[in-house]
Amino acid sequence: MFEPVIIGDATLYLGDAREIIPALPDASVDFIFIDPPYGHNNNNGDLIQRREAALGQIPNAGSSPRPIANDGAEANELVRWFFGQANRLLARGGCCCCCCCCGGGGPDPQFARWSLWLDELLGFKQMVIWDKGPMGMGWHYRRSYETVLVGEKPGGRCNWQANGRTIENIIRPGQYGIRKIIPQADDHPTPKPIELAAHFISLHSAPDELVLDAFMGHGGTGVAAILAGRRFTGVEIDPGYFAVACRRIEEADRQPRLFPDTTAKAKQEVLC
Repeated sequence: MFEPVIIGDATLYLGDAREIIPALPDASVDFIFIDPPYGHNNNNGDLIQRREAALGQIPNAGSSPRPIANDGAEANELVRWFFGQANRLLARGGCCCCCCCCGGGGPDPQFARWSLWLDELLGFKQMVIWDKGPMGMGWHYRRSYETVLVGEKPGGRCNWQANGRTIENIIRPGQYGIRKIIPQADDHPTPKPIELAAHFISLHSAPDELVLDAFMGHGGTGVAAILAGRRFTGVEIDPGYFAVACRRIEEADRQPRLFPDTTAKAKQEVLC
């Protein structure tokens, strides 16, 4: 059995999610937010790495590959497996939000395949568009947004903490404090702003409930969960990223709870 690192209300595991997640109890998780490997071999001699080096966005990026574990063809199998685990782990009405890169672009319609798997193994609820603003990667139809797939555990009312009608399925540039991140040389190759996780955490969980991230990278979801007053369980396979996650979550645990409830305005409205 893997020995966790306990930091306040956070329980962190170093290891392969396929070995750790099955040991977690059924119906023990209130909300899941994941940013799994996309299967693109990101920053492993790919277009992203070469572009960063050519444009001088990241010093020495061209000579410093930062491969992500399980980011090849096995990523699809890993994500499909996890959606089945999410069904087992979530309490009734719990939701799983899965970041799904590629912004609708080809040549692989990954977002469509993952959406179908999510519907098959958990229950598809919504696809949320994160409009990141300025033009991104690509040639024709530049990729300027990413998607977040939202699945819902069937058999119970959705754990939805917003009581109003102001929450859209589009996150516009700068909304909720969410900004685009250009990773630096010492960053995880695909970081997400902690405000993105905080937004969904506030929508689909209540204070003291348990948030899970099975592919936590540098621990952004954990930071967002702790600052929002939730409990957190995280898993990361890379020892270097795990060490950074532990440090960041430890720092967050010492801070006052910073994130305001992004649904506060919505909660003031009453549904007819």
